[in-house]
Amino acid sequence: MTEIALEGVSVSKKFKKGELYDSLRDLIPALAGQIFRKDRANMLEQREFWALDDVSFQVKRGEAFGIIGHNGAGKSTLLKILCGIMKPTRGGIKVNGKLSALIEVGAGFHPDLTGRENIFLNGLILGMTRQEIKQKFDEIVHFSGLEDFIDTPVKRYSSGMYARLGFSVAAHVDPDILLVDEVLSVGDWPFQRKCVQKMEGLIQKGATVIFVSHNLSMVTKLCDRCLLLERGNIASEGISNEVVRYYLQSGLEEKEKEDDTKDLRIVRTRLLRNGQEDIKFFAGEKVTVEVTLTSRKNLRDLALIIFLSDGDYYRIFETSTEMLGQGDLLMEEGETKVVLIDLLMNLGMGTYYMGAVVVDKTEIRNQYDRKDPVATFYIDGRDSVRGVVDLNPVLIDIRNEEQS
Repeated sequence: MTEIALEGVSVSKKFKKGELYDSLRDLIPALAGQIFRKDRANMLEQREFWALDDVSFQVKRGEAFGIIGHNGAGKSTLLKILCGIMKPTRGGIKVNGKLSALIEVGAGFHPDLTGRENIFLNGLILGMTRQEIKQKFDEIVHFSGLEDFIDTPVKRYSSGMYARLGFSVAAHVDPDILLVDEVLSVGDWPFQRKCVQKMEGLIQKGATVIFVSHNLSMVTKLCDRCLLLERGNIASEGISNEVVRYYLQSGLEEKEKEDDTKDLRIVRTRLLRNGQEDIKFFAGEKVTVEVTLTSRKNLRDLALIIFLSDGDYYRIFETSTEMLGQGDLLMEEGETKVVLIDLLMNLGMGTYYMGAVVVDKTEIRNQYDRKDPVATFYIDGRDSVRGVVDLNPVLIDIRNEEQS
């Protein structure tokens, strides 16, 4: 048996942004062009674009492989091609083994059927026999935690319940290859943990997992290697930590290529551990925020504000040089200053974004420069903690109350 479970060979896919023919005069040339044009697979017509362009990769059997990238990078298109929902414009996919996929909440479910009926329907679609579904039915229902709702039509399910049932069926197909999209993010935290443990169990049994997610901490925790897509092309491929680091650093470099005519600019922001820049930290670790400012004019009454947002861009923390006891922050023409602020990262596991803004203290709406986000990092925390903060919980005792 080959060691390669899944292989993409020069996979390319093009789409049209829209096609409008206002008259017969427009329609006839368009149809004629489609009929007589040679080598159509390699050409781009008006309003067409490559969602994927010459993407090649290999995933070994028993490997956890991550796919990351910004929205619109081509991740979902690639997954749909991998599981056969969509055909590539050119190139192809080689699959060695039984493939099971969970790439959309409720995919393969009929809203008017009950959870019980949809387990059989979805299981058959994924390649299970009716006898296999009967044998695993109780295990699937127990894993989903939907025992009390299994005979309820799924149109009454929440998105989280859809995800629970969909993942439960997909994971119990005993697939050689399991494709999982960001769909797991709609589930609650205990179920997400259960899903990760299930995927780890499948990997230990020799299955291959393809995992697409914006949760960089989860990707680095689960996946050995990672593929970064950018505008339909492979930007980086390799060890997950290194690819994630490249992903975050390349995004910051693009932000730094900005207008240099501002009176004052935030030219660089770094997160340091013992003087060394990093993007991955542990809950409770001390991190130094280094912000470099440069000015084209003599300015006074300044304050530097830094703030943190969670993975959903909800503001969770803010401080400033003024709040920390610094009087007026002054900048002279042509001067560069470095501001250093220590933080204790008492945060839960996940991805976080740092923003920075320099304001005029006398007129807070007057912002000289604002970068949001100016840095992206992630926290490797404990599975026993959920949320954006880690309060270092310790279970002391469980005892019966003494009878009076």
